[in-house]
Amino acid sequence: MKNIFPVISSSPLFAGISSEDFGAIMGCLGAAVKGYDKGETVYFEGDTVSEIGLLVSGKLHLLKNDIWGNNSILTEISPPDMFAEAVVCSGLGRVPVSVVAKEKSEILFIDYKKVVTTCEGACGFHSKLIRNMIGVLARKNILLSNKMEHITKRTIKDKLLSYLGDAARQTGSRSIDIPYNRQELADYLSVERSALSAEMSKLKSEGIIDYRKNHFEVLRKEDR
Repeated sequence: MKNIFPVISSSPLFAGISSEDFGAIMGCLGAAVKGYDKGETVYFEGDTVSEIGLLVSGKLHLLKNDIWGNNSILTEISPPDMFAEAVVCSGLGRVPVSVVAKEKSEILFIDYKKVVTTCEGACGFHSKLIRNMIGVLARKNILLSNKMEHITKRTIKDKLLSYLGDAARQTGSRSIDIPYNRQELADYLSVERSALSAEMSKLKSEGIIDYRKNHFEVLRKEDR
């Protein structure tokens, strides 16, 4: 498991944890790595969980399904992102979404109770781990608030520009690559794909945005 340290060491959960402590902390947390093929479901909506997942390689989608079978992508997960931490932390136990491998993936599973409970050995890194977990939950709350800001806009145009504008601000560039194809972007914004494509074409013809596949340019007035 030592070979995954370069990946998970960049996770906020393990910030400040040294490579020397890595082996000990993995044993202390009862951590294990499991692989998933493309399209395989990690968790179905409603599954009972007690472990945090940390993506080591690949990509995952968090999906919400309605009663008519329509999918909505809540977010895409890339290494070393985490999932299910809010569910196990809240004590609810059941995941409100499905977690599906977008491509071949490896996931590190960690017993949540062992994260927040100091072990008998009183490991020095445990208090740091607990502080890190609080920070992770706070950041996830901010990201969820950002998505709500996008999808509560009244029109498809406003939803799309809100999302692209936020992505541009986060990257510090008006030239951005988004992690979604057209259908996935439509699912993320909770709109119909055909309507989204029509709005994108209109915005392009008006010189507001330019795009090719998942690459977008948010244009300035002087660029039009």
